[in-house]
Amino acid sequence: MEKQVYDVTIVGGGPAGMFAAFYAGLRELKAQLIESLPQLGGQVNALYPEKTILDVAGLPNIQANQLVSQLQTQMREAPIDTFLGETVEDVVKDEDGFKIVTNQRTSYSKTVIIALGNGAFTPRPLAIDNVAQFENKQLFYFVTHKEDFKNKRVLIAGGGDSAVDMALMLEPIASKVYLMHRRETFRGLEHDVTLLKQSSVSLQVPYLLKQIEQTDAGALDLTMKKMRTDEEKHLQVDDVIVNYGFTSDNKALTSWSLDFEEQRHDIVVNSEMLTSVPGVYAIGDGINYPGKVKLIATAFGEAPTAISAIVNQLYPGKRAPIHSTSIKLDQK
Repeated sequence: MEKQVYDVTIVGGGPAGMFAAFYAGLRELKAQLIESLPQLGGQVNALYPEKTILDVAGLPNIQANQLVSQLQTQMREAPIDTFLGETVEDVVKDEDGFKIVTNQRTSYSKTVIIALGNGAFTPRPLAIDNVAQFENKQLFYFVTHKEDFKNKRVLIAGGGDSAVDMALMLEPIASKVYLMHRRETFRGLEHDVTLLKQSSVSLQVPYLLKQIEQTDAGALDLTMKKMRTDEEKHLQVDDVIVNYGFTSDNKALTSWSLDFEEQRHDIVVNSEMLTSVPGVYAIGDGINYPGKVKLIATAFGEAPTAISAIVNQLYPGKRAPIHSTSIKLDQK
């Protein structure tokens, strides 16, 4: 029996991979998308489904899960083969291009697009001895349902984009939001930091969380130490959310039978999103090129760039659409 060979295999089902899948369908490539999680959306959907996404043109204040839902609707307009709950264990160069080995099957593909983002992610833990007894009860690293914090006193620990976004998201829901950071200034987007300063969020700076104890009433009594001093103060809250960021790795890639040029743990690509391995492209947060900005918006531009390069590689006589309105969908 003749083996099936895809034009392109997209590894990773986050926003970048999903849009690449849609555009591959538009360009009528024989394509498959493989995602290790049981649902599409990647880190955006798994970690903060109710977070507001601000950097997608034309979709102001859209929630992460709504963005994923819109992308799924878009994918159905030009569908490709999609496999969820499959982990790519190896990609091996062969006579047809590449052999794709997952934990469930083997397939073949002329080209590959890596859309894995930063790979597996683990939250940076709070360095307090007794923290484990509160985790997933009154201390959280992920927020999947913001209504869980309705009418509660919440302290958010962190000073980056995620911490600032979380504080602004919970301000209208919680009875009181505190944002604690060990520095005087925050690293969020300038506009968000301005909104933060205009909000009712109580800024606890520059402080570091030193100890957590539970009161007889069930609240959390927090001991906070002011940086570069011996000064301490106490604050009682109902819940703590830790936003110290994530450690990530792409160990999945290191197990593949391919050797990529990397820079600061990111895959180096050229202007066509081509890696140092011929036939393998990469898009999204896990790549590096001059001027790279790690936003969903830029990943949406990288996806059609990679797909168009693949079309040119596989079908050099095929003309690319001059502009997006020249692409037609079958209306059924």
